[in-house]
Amino acid sequence: MKALVLTTLLGFFAHSMSAQSIVSLYSGTIPNSIATDLQESSITLANGGVRVSNVVQPTLQVFRPAREKANGTAIIICPGGGYGRLAMDHEGTDVAKRLNEMGITAFVLKYRLPNDQSQPDKTTAPLLDAQQALRLVRQRATEFGINPVRVGIMGFSAGGHLAATAGTHFAKPAGDTKDNTSVRPDFQVLVYPVISFTDSLAHGGSRKSLLGDSPTPEQIRLYSNEQQVTTQTPPTFLVHAADDKTVKVQNSLRFYEACLRAGVPVEMHLYPKGGHGFGMNNKTTKDNWTDRLQNWLDANGWLVK
Repeated sequence: MKALVLTTLLGFFAHSMSAQSIVSLYSGTIPNSIATDLQESSITLANGGVRVSNVVQPTLQVFRPAREKANGTAIIICPGGGYGRLAMDHEGTDVAKRLNEMGITAFVLKYRLPNDQSQPDKTTAPLLDAQQALRLVRQRATEFGINPVRVGIMGFSAGGHLAATAGTHFAKPAGDTKDNTSVRPDFQVLVYPVISFTDSLAHGGSRKSLLGDSPTPEQIRLYSNEQQVTTQTPPTFLVHAADDKTVKVQNSLRFYEACLRAGVPVEMHLYPKGGHGFGMNNKTTKDNWTDRLQNWLDANGWLVK
């Protein structure tokens, strides 16, 4: 009997361990990179939160749902952190586990943060990684058990800016790859996102990290994603708090309006309070935005097996 219990437990732990793996984003040379002594840094906060900076080797952390729940939909998650660090827990791995409950295969993207030491062009490094993540997940769809035409992207704060950039800059992919795998997300989920780099709306830290101290008007326009929405922009789900003092709620409002003008299906959930960076848990309300997200995904057919 003890042997049976032990065998069962070992099987359980083996299944739990196999449900999560880390995949290198690039199999060969990393594009837009130069040799550097830069070392990745990871710190654990007093509350258990994990913050990563100086990313040199971008990866995808794979979270698979229980086999019987898997529905073939995938979401790539871009944690926030002002393009200076990555909040890997409450805007990454915690969210992935919630998506698993919906039957979604989740991929937490540890993307390169803009850095002149390791990148010839720091403005494109995050987008290169997001687009490569979309390629890789689609190319290895059979291995991951997902449908290559049901791959969405999600981002928080500056990660929301990256996700929105991926959702509006896919027609001409970054870099010079000859790979013609689509980098257009099938849908996007933007949570208290940085959207605009215009003077009146920009989160100054994110803009400075990505574009430097003196961005040109052309750069500001290019990376102000409310100005890049077209009829081809994927269906969008937005979440924001009206009292957000870090990233103005108008970022989401402008993107919502741009989607309406372009005829892009869009749903937005605004909370009167919650501030910035609440992840999945806005403590000012009993409402859970991930439940609203689940309803939206279900209504659009992305939770159907």
